[in-house]
Order: sequence, then structure tokens, then C-alpha cells
Amino acid sequence: MTTLTATAPAVSGRLAVRTSAPMLLAPSFLLLLIFFALPMGMMIGMSFLDSRTLTPTFGNYERFFLDGLSLAGFLRTAVMSSVVAVAVTLLGYPVAYFLARSQSRWRTVVFALALAPELAGVVLRTYGWLIILEDRGFINDALIHLGIISTPLPLSKNLFAVVVGLTHVVLPFGILSLMTSIQGIDVNLERAAQMLGASRAAVIRHIVVPLSVPGIVSSLLISFTMAASAYATPALLGGARFKVLATMISEQVLFYVDWPFSSVMAIALLAMMLVVSIIGIRWESRLKVKKSSWAGEVR
Repeated sequence: MTTLTATAPAVSGRLAVRTSAPMLLAPSFLLLLIFFALPMGMMIGMSFLDSRTLTPTFGNYERFFLDGLSLAGFLRTAVMSSVVAVAVTLLGYPVAYFLARSQSRWRTVVFALALAPELAGVVLRTYGWLIILEDRGFINDALIHLGIISTPLPLSKNLFAVVVGLTHVVLPFGILSLMTSIQGIDVNLERAAQMLGASRAAVIRHIVVPLSVPGIVSSLLISFTMAASAYATPALLGGARFKVLATMISEQVLFYVDWPFSSVMAIALLAMMLVVSIIGIRWESRLKVKKSSWAGEVR
């Protein structure tokens, strides 16, 4: 009797959780349904309509794949986002490691400087880089006055300018992602390796970096998706000569009023980000499986 009375509350508690779980998830589900799934469904349906007659057609997808400009914008977006993701991760990792391990008074200053770009708007930061990188900007004027160059360097209206601007915009998010991952690594592992004779560089290369792979993958994915969907920075720093999918979508909507074809571009952009995210998640899971197998062999 005692066992039955003891298990009865547990069973009733599980039933209560099971019945209350759908009610708790209902608001989030409705928000996703109304503000994400429904617009996505409408966009997918619109992509199969002719822009003039609004009749069902596959012509928009044929145009996207056969039109050289659309595929060039797609490839340009992929290259730009990949370079930004790698740059953010490489530049943010030393800062994240310092913030995760340092106990000095400079840690607060470095943390504030790392997050300082987020205090200003994206457009304001982009205009700042435009003043620095344009033909009559700070860098070219300084090099010309010093006699190093005679004509301005092509630092703006190209891939270089967009990558620099987006790296500045996305870098704080990469630093936070990497710092969180590094903070989860036990400091005693690094101390033990140093006591066994490993150098600081060897400890970082063989212990810290492999164990912080989830943070690295997260930084790459966040940076890639944010760069791929960015509009203001590529539009201002890239100009008319450097078009990515985000600026091309805006052009199709505002100037050509071609909603079906812009929907195809948006679907292509979404598909690219989903594929990259799936590859990154699977890569991270495979590395975790390898680490667990290595740990089992060591034991």
C-alpha cells in the first residue's frame, strides 16, 4: 500500500506535465505559425506565379538558374558570407579566450570594447567605414600625403569593403559565442598539460581549440547567416557593382515590383543558410562522436 501511494503522486505529476505541455507550447507555436510559417508559405506560393498574369509557372525558377546575374549574386553572397564567418572566428577567438581566462582589471575594458560596436546602429557603423575606405577617405588620403601611393587604392565598392564592414558588425556575436564555449572548458585540463611540459601554444592547439569546437561552429554559423542576410552594409559599401542576394531582392521589390522573382531569390537565400546550418550541425555532432570514442580508447 505504501508503494502504491508513493507512486500515485508521481504518476499524476507526469500526467499533469503531459497535459500542460501542449498548453505551454501553444503561444510559441502560434507565433511561429503566424509570423514565420504562414509568410513562408505565402512566399513559396508566390514564387510559382507569373509576375504579369499571376498564373502558375516554373518560369521564375528557370530564370533564376539560367540568368547569369542571379547565380552570380548567389555565389557572391556565399563567398562573402564564408569570408566574413572565417574572419570573425579567427579575429574573435583570441579576444574570447582572453575574456574567458583573464582575471586582470583590463578584462572589463576589453569586454566593453568588444561590445562597443553594438551601441551604434549598423548604418552609422557602415558610414564610418565608408569614410575610411572610400577613394578620398582617411586611408587613401594618408597614403597619398605620405607619398606611398599616387592614385587611390580600390578599398570601397568591392568585396573587401563589404567583408570589413560586416566583420565589424558581426564580430561581437562571434566573440560572445566563442567566450561561452571556452568558459565551459575546465581550466584544470590546461594546468595539467602545462605541468606535464606542454607549451602555452600546444595547450591551446591540442586542448582548448578541440574542446571549443561547438563555439567555433556556432560562431561560423551565426556569422554566415548574419552576413548572408545583411542588407545595409553590402548596399552602402558594395555599391551598385557589388550585388548580393539581399540587395538584389530589394531591387526586384522596389524598382521592378517583381514579387514572384524576388520570392525565388529569398527562397534561394534561405536554402543556402539552411544547408550551411545543417552541414555545420552534422560536422559538430561527428566531432563529438570522435571525441567520445577517443575518450573511451584512452580509458
